[in-house]
Amino acid sequence: MIAPTLTQKLRATPYQLWLGILIVLMAAGATAGIMVFVQGLHLTNMSDLVPWGLWITVDLSAIALSAGAFLLSAAVYLLGLKRYQPLARTAVFIGLIGYSMAMLMLLMDIGRPDRFWHAMVYWNPHSPLWEVTMCVMLYFSVLIMEVLPIFGQAEWFQKRWPAWSQRFDKLHHLAPVFAVIGLCLSMLHQSSLGATYGIMKARPIWYRPDMAVLFIVSAMAAGPSMTLLATTLAGKFSKRAVVNEKLIDGIAYFVGWVLAAYFYLRFWDMLAMSYTIEPGRTEGLKVLTSGQLAFNFWIGEMLLGALIPMIILLSGRLRRYPLLRSLALFLVVGGLVAYRWDTNLVGLTVTMTSLPQQLAPMYVSYTPSFVEWATAIGVIAYGFLAFTLGVQYLNVVDHKEVDHVVETVVERPRLAVGHS
Repeated sequence: MIAPTLTQKLRATPYQLWLGILIVLMAAGATAGIMVFVQGLHLTNMSDLVPWGLWITVDLSAIALSAGAFLLSAAVYLLGLKRYQPLARTAVFIGLIGYSMAMLMLLMDIGRPDRFWHAMVYWNPHSPLWEVTMCVMLYFSVLIMEVLPIFGQAEWFQKRWPAWSQRFDKLHHLAPVFAVIGLCLSMLHQSSLGATYGIMKARPIWYRPDMAVLFIVSAMAAGPSMTLLATTLAGKFSKRAVVNEKLIDGIAYFVGWVLAAYFYLRFWDMLAMSYTIEPGRTEGLKVLTSGQLAFNFWIGEMLLGALIPMIILLSGRLRRYPLLRSLALFLVVGGLVAYRWDTNLVGLTVTMTSLPQQLAPMYVSYTPSFVEWATAIGVIAYGFLAFTLGVQYLNVVDHKEVDHVVETVVERPRLAVGHS
């Protein structure tokens, strides 16, 4: 037997290289975050006129991309679609990761992270942001309870902590209860995120009642898309992931119809704002449709983010090609991020003052600083790392039991008839 050389010993596998890159990005993000904690938010390019920037966009996107958790859990435990239970398992794990990413971003953005507990003590039920804060914390707790059985079912966890493994596994019986609670909490704060923008009268481009509906529908399209995309990629790059194409295809078709609703609502929303001339709203609409955000809106949101993937996912002939279907799911995720970015920035780009001698709107520009990019990329790298480890050690992508679940659902009525 020939002994391995030093070069062979030091050669990293693709998996190890992937983990190394993510850890480096996380370390850079943590360093940038510490700098902000020590020196303050003046290191960012945010200001009084642009208080919400890249971090809030990542926060809103992470929460929306976690919407697959409550949708697929509701489909499995409330509608009885048991065959999608493996996908619900993946969606719940992605939901936990997404909400933890959002909380990390909020911790950076609030400026005084030592006061994060104030919302729990000093209640302000008149504020949508307070309602969002409470729902996020409560739903994050529900997601933890839903993910604990995944840990309890892992072989390495059962060997090391058998007693805790049994306790965690018993929580699986409460999954329908968690599904109901999660559905209520998630729907509440998904809509309230849009309502937070929609009630700001000082920002005319935001001030409209359909913002809550748009946020919910966009999350309903992008959340399952993120789950399907992550599942597909795990099946391609990891031997521990077992993927059933029929499950992916069924949910992808559902996403196509949700995209049709979102495309109509988003296009109608934009056209409705052009019916009247209102200071601030008219200028903001111009920025969105023909100004600095025009490419993002027409190409990122409408064409690539909605229209093209909608056509692919609704077409049975196109959807059966895995590469084309994965591309469509990726475009939906990218379109959601573009929508959140446009929504956030368009209301901050045009500012109307209350000074009588200054009636013309002020146009503001914003470009994230290096510190903002470093922390945001670090948090995103954490999300990728958490999912990678989940696939490797928790089997969060495992569709081997799909056929057994379907057979069980089919056989039950037969047994009942035979017994009667």
